[in-house]
Amino acid sequence: MTTVHAQFTIDSDRRPTFDDVTDRVTEIAAGCGLADGLVTVYSQHTTCAVLIQEQSDDVNYWGTQFILQDLVGGLATLFPSCATEGQYLHPGPEHIRIAQAERAEEPVWSLNTDAHLRSVMLGRSVAIPLQDGRLELGDFGRIYFADFDQVRARTRTVRVAIVG
Repeated sequence: MTTVHAQFTIDSDRRPTFDDVTDRVTEIAAGCGLADGLVTVYSQHTTCAVLIQEQSDDVNYWGTQFILQDLVGGLATLFPSCATEGQYLHPGPEHIRIAQAERAEEPVWSLNTDAHLRSVMLGRSVAIPLQDGRLELGDFGRIYFADFDQVRARTRTVRVAIVG
C-alpha cells in the first residue's frame, strides 16, 4: 500500500468563498503513480469545509455559483452570520484573552462562530474513489473548498492524501 500527500493554497475573501479545486486534485491524482485507491481532500481550517456538488452555470455578481449561494443562504438560516459579540456564546472572554496573548489576534477575528458551525455541519473532508487513474465524481460532481470565515481574508491550505 502506498500513501501520497500533497497540498496547495488558495486565497479567500471576507465573505463565504468557494474554490473549485477539482482540476488541481485531478492533477495530483494523475501524477501520484497510483491507478486505484482513495483520494481524501481535507481542510485543516476549522471555519472551512470541503464538499462535492455539481457545477451551477449561473453566478451572482460576486462570481459565486447560484447553487453554492443557495447553500450559503440555507446555512445562514441555521447559523446567522456573527455580527457582534454576545450573539453566540462563543467567543467568550477567556477565548479572546488567550487569542490575543498567544496568537496576537484581534478580538473581532473571533466573531466567526457561524463559520465554525457551518464547517462542522458540512464536514472538513471528502473521500473520492480513484479507479483506473480517474476520480469517480459522477457525471456532474466537482470538488469545492469552502471558506465561511467573514472576518478577514486568509490564505488557506488544501491537503490531499491518496492511499492505494
